[in-house]
Formats: sequence, structure tokens, C-alpha cells
Amino acid sequence: MNIVWTKHAVGRLKQWEKTIGITQEEAERVLRDPGQVVDGDLGVKIAQAKSRGGVLRIPFKEEEGGYRIVTVYWSSRVERYWKG
Repeated sequence: MNIVWTKHAVGRLKQWEKTIGITQEEAERVLRDPGQVVDGDLGVKIAQAKSRGGVLRIPFKEEEGGYRIVTVYWSSRVERYWKG
């Protein structure tokens, strides 16, 4: 599976890496093997997994042969984002 990172996603990952230690490998692992995938806006899907007492969310678009990561973020508000 080919994974392409947008410039925005790379920038956000750097911020999250500094604040709570999220790595590129962890983000890509969530994309490959998410706890859940939910629908976002404008055809974006969101791979998410519980992590560090919160939820790590990876919005992405499916492309031929892989995925394009739109952004990366973590939230302590699991109940807001976790379905079921």
C-alpha cells in the first residue's frame, strides 16, 4: 500500500511528535490497521485508534494504489469521535 503525506499532514505530525510523541510509523500503522474507520467530510475517511488515553485520528483519501494522508490529530475526547 502506497502512502502519500500532504505538506499539511507532515507539519501537523511534527507538532504532535513534539507534544505527545506521535511518530510517522504510529500514524501509518493506524492507517493500515485502524480500530475504526469513519466517514469525514468531502469524501475523506478517518482511520482512528485509541492511543495515550485519547484517540489518534488520521483523515485520508483513497487513491489508486494507496492513500493520501490529509492531516493527523489526537484528541482526549474519545466519546466525541469513537463510534460504538
